[in-house]
Amino acid sequence: MNLEYEIFKRARPDFSKLVLYGFNKDNSGYHYSKKIMEDSFRVDITIDQEGEVKGQIYDLEFGDEYTNFRLENQQGEFVNTVRDEYINILEDILDKCFTSKYFVMNQANRIAEMIKDLYGDDPEFAWEDDKDDGIFRNPQNRKWYGLIMNIDKSKIDKDKGKVEVLNVKLDENKIKSLLNKKGYYPAYHMNKKNWITIILDETVEDNEIMEQVIESHRYTEKNNHHEWIVPSNPKYYDVIGHFESNDIVTWKQSSNIQVGDIVYLYVGSPYSAILYKLQVLEVNIPYMYNDDNVSMSKVMRLKLLDKYNKDEYPFAKLKSYGINAVRGPRYMPMELSKLINKR
Repeated sequence: MNLEYEIFKRARPDFSKLVLYGFNKDNSGYHYSKKIMEDSFRVDITIDQEGEVKGQIYDLEFGDEYTNFRLENQQGEFVNTVRDEYINILEDILDKCFTSKYFVMNQANRIAEMIKDLYGDDPEFAWEDDKDDGIFRNPQNRKWYGLIMNIDKSKIDKDKGKVEVLNVKLDENKIKSLLNKKGYYPAYHMNKKNWITIILDETVEDNEIMEQVIESHRYTEKNNHHEWIVPSNPKYYDVIGHFESNDIVTWKQSSNIQVGDIVYLYVGSPYSAILYKLQVLEVNIPYMYNDDNVSMSKVMRLKLLDKYNKDEYPFAKLKSYGINAVRGPRYMPMELSKLINKR
């Protein structure tokens, strides 16, 4: 019975809080001890630099490690009391020293954060008896475009062991092609004609996975054209000066933006506001460039449609519509789009 894994599997430690809680730090990690059962037993907890939690209980009278509390078939009053006291310690450490994660694996959490940055959607854990599986829905119509699940790998492959996977909806011809690539599997627990499973164990790169997420999201949308907020850093490119004499601009393309889509250009400090509305004229233009500030492999051509004063759509207003950061291309929230397009 791996009590530590079950309690901490969707949490990460705040190491500074561990020290305040009473953990001692050395080269191997963080260590904490506490006596229980009227000082007849000692609990030792170790948390390594990766955040893995391990624990032991020692019978101080006999000087031996006490392990019966880990055996599921041991249910007597005494062993249950020891087990409960141990779990109480773990849960107190969880509450005071850890922050929650959406999922267990690092890549699953990164993809969830990227989805939130792009669409503003958190995963929905809808099943009371299964808190490991998170649904991503389009809030406009409640349609699914992604599902991250924690399963045994034997359900999709020959190997065993817990893994997390992502189900997305794609064109059936694309599914046939992707199934020839490593990391892609026939959809687990969903229609194999329209859905595909991607393993989230670093086999497939994050950006490639997000391309599939974006395509899946499009199946939940009513129209063919989409609106994006795209960041611009005036330290690296004078976009203000460019649009004083030009209405066409070539711009880095890093998402599945298509011809006809609308791009709202968010210009960073000292403006920190949406300043321009543009329409996509051409996409996927090969363009290899790399320096200390930016790298790109393809660009798109945009046409200027409108300009805004820096006080019209500043970052403070964007936050009121759920935009907490503009780190990369992300979808325009529907209500903010309505506001801007009333203008």
